[in-house]
Amino acid sequence: MFKRAIMVAAIGALTLGSTAACSNNSSSGSTSGSSSMPTVKIMVGGIDKQIYLPFQLAQNLGFYKKYGVKVELSTEVNGGVGAEDAMASGQVDMAGAWYIHTIDFQSKGKQVEDVVQLSGAPGEREMCGTKSGVHSAADFKGKTLGVTDLGSGTDELTQFLAAQKGISHSEYHTLAVGAGATAIAAIQRGTAQCVMTTQPTVGALETKKLGYSAIDLATTQGAQGALGGAWPAAGVLAETSWVNSHKEAVQKVVDALVATTHWISTHSASEIADKLPTQFVQNATITKDEYVAGLTTDKGQFLPDGIMPAGGPKTVFAMEKLIGTDVSKVDIATTFTNDFAVEANRVEGLQTTTTPAGADG
Repeated sequence: MFKRAIMVAAIGALTLGSTAACSNNSSSGSTSGSSSMPTVKIMVGGIDKQIYLPFQLAQNLGFYKKYGVKVELSTEVNGGVGAEDAMASGQVDMAGAWYIHTIDFQSKGKQVEDVVQLSGAPGEREMCGTKSGVHSAADFKGKTLGVTDLGSGTDELTQFLAAQKGISHSEYHTLAVGAGATAIAAIQRGTAQCVMTTQPTVGALETKKLGYSAIDLATTQGAQGALGGAWPAAGVLAETSWVNSHKEAVQKVVDALVATTHWISTHSASEIADKLPTQFVQNATITKDEYVAGLTTDKGQFLPDGIMPAGGPKTVFAMEKLIGTDVSKVDIATTFTNDFAVEANRVEGLQTTTTPAGADG
């Protein structure tokens, strides 16, 4: 079973905008040279999470339509099939998921690549209960640590943070707590001393005075300090064979998302929140003001140009190796491409600001 991406907060399945249910046919995207508007199905690993907000924002800004593609968005559901697994099994064409899964898939012999990089940091924080006594990964020993799901990106990050401090996996316990209300409950009930989670769950824990941020992986600076370099997280993943046979459709999706990340970089958190569905920014766990405050703090994780940052793949690759993933079959140069993002920036008349990763990562 392939490793899971971050799971959606506990709001159930969402059908949003022009979202349609996933079908078992992944041949919906237009092949290169087609003149009709292609339809592309994308499942996101938690579409209401701030780390994945570009996907729905692009829909609400009308950018998919502007660039000539019909995108049907769906979201990973707590306890259901992971977005990247749905993509790999052909249920959808693309996945809004972490770059790290391309390495996971390649290690198992399946060629998946990242076609546009949306963020340069995981967007996560290790949120620890007020009585936990945890202030760094050095304090993980003997603790129960919440992750979205066992084998998920948050699980791998937790293992890496512990390993950096010489703490083996047998010296702490990991618990699948999901996100949103279920992650908050784990801290509140004491079933986990810490949880690795994102906004808006981070803001809710702080507002309720249930926990504090012990490790910052949400900002680029924090991620570089804790993880040793740029750590590309949210991106768009697809099977390489599908990318090669649907290049026109892929380019249109990337055009729309690069336009969106540039829009994010030139607008305030409040302006961004105003363009998102109400239930994303104001619900049972968070107020709109809290959502905006969290986004203001963490907005820097988004890359305005969609370019894979220099050194990012190598940092993730080194992490996978340290936590025991067999990377001997992985060709890092084929886990991502900047070609589509470079073209998207050219179309937009934008100058790229990210130093790109080369073929060696």
